[in-house]
Amino acid sequence: MINNGRILVIDDTPANLEVVGETLTEAGYIVATVIDSERAFKRIQTHPPDLILLDVQMPGMNGFEACKELKSDPATANIPVIFMTALADTDSKVKGFALGAVDYITKPFQADELLARVKTHLQLSYLTKHLDQRVGERTAELQAALDQLYQSQLQLVQHEKMASLGNLVAGVAHEINNPIGFLSGSIHNAKDYVQDLLSHLALYQQHYPDAPSPVQDHAEEIDLEFLRHDLIKLLDSMTGATERIKSISTSLRTFSRADTEHKVSADLHEGIDSALLILKYRLKANEHRPAIQVIQDYGDLPLVDCLSGQLNQVFMNILANAIDMFDEMAQTQTLVDFQAHPQVIKIWTAVDLNQVRIHIRDNGKGMVEEVKAKIFDHLFTTKGVGKGTGLGLAIARQIVVERHGGEIEITSAPGQGTEFVIKLPMQD
Repeated sequence: MINNGRILVIDDTPANLEVVGETLTEAGYIVATVIDSERAFKRIQTHPPDLILLDVQMPGMNGFEACKELKSDPATANIPVIFMTALADTDSKVKGFALGAVDYITKPFQADELLARVKTHLQLSYLTKHLDQRVGERTAELQAALDQLYQSQLQLVQHEKMASLGNLVAGVAHEINNPIGFLSGSIHNAKDYVQDLLSHLALYQQHYPDAPSPVQDHAEEIDLEFLRHDLIKLLDSMTGATERIKSISTSLRTFSRADTEHKVSADLHEGIDSALLILKYRLKANEHRPAIQVIQDYGDLPLVDCLSGQLNQVFMNILANAIDMFDEMAQTQTLVDFQAHPQVIKIWTAVDLNQVRIHIRDNGKGMVEEVKAKIFDHLFTTKGVGKGTGLGLAIARQIVVERHGGEIEITSAPGQGTEFVIKLPMQD
């Protein structure tokens, strides 16, 4: 390995080349010799050596100049150079080491000394190369372990977040179902009872059209005819309200349902709607800003094989970030500003070849390139201390890219708003 190392000897004296070459060859090294620096550089380009023995006093480019040239080129900078010269003064030695030489041998030299120094520097060079390689390997291993830890952390946070939110939402939906079921059934029965009473009242009026004055006066006082018609409308409105609450409960369960181990066909629009429903209270006007308008323009999407609960979290994270941004803008803008430029979140979907696209765009303040480049990074957040974990969009990217083989892209510029595009394959 080291015994057959390749050594290039550069010396303008043929006798020196012969002696040095013979000594090194007998020791088992592969030796090449050249008589000047120009030939040496051509040789090095095609046959880079493991070590160079370099004379100083040569015509043309001298040894010091050649060494400087070698060390300035990244391709040859790591080749160890040993000066071998008759210049024995201290200044020359200092200059040689300053130029990057690893050793300095004065002529006439002793064969044993030459071989010992050559062996030592070849060993050091070999160890340095392999140490760099090993450090690189260990660095790669550590980076892979760090990436795995990062992915595991995101997955753990995601599962815990979804589990706690899912349990809460599912619990609320369950608690809503019991009283709303009772109300729905009771209203249905009440409509039957009222209809029977009104039928009985009509029958009474038919057979006794001339009721006593107190009865007629009371009928006028309570506006009986209005009550007869409005009561049925009121009960129908109550039925509609209970159906609305049932729909809300269904949307809550849609958002919170636990993912199965395998992907299932799901309606992505239902997931978006459920996320909007949960965030509805945050979209309303508050003391700092008017209501945020949501424009939905859904295309004709097929059912998509996916982990729907995880995708619902992606929609939730992106929409919640947009609302956070509008709330942050409200700290510096006036009601007049918002009236001139209403806050809008637009969501539209489409099919593009073998993938579906979900676009979520806001007309907020946008972001600079430096922020946009880091927006999916682990723990990166633009929010104040205690207001953001820096995990929401990192988790969103992991879910879309790694779990579903899709893409998530962002387009944004200062003052131009921000648009997220989620692309999901329709088939695995």
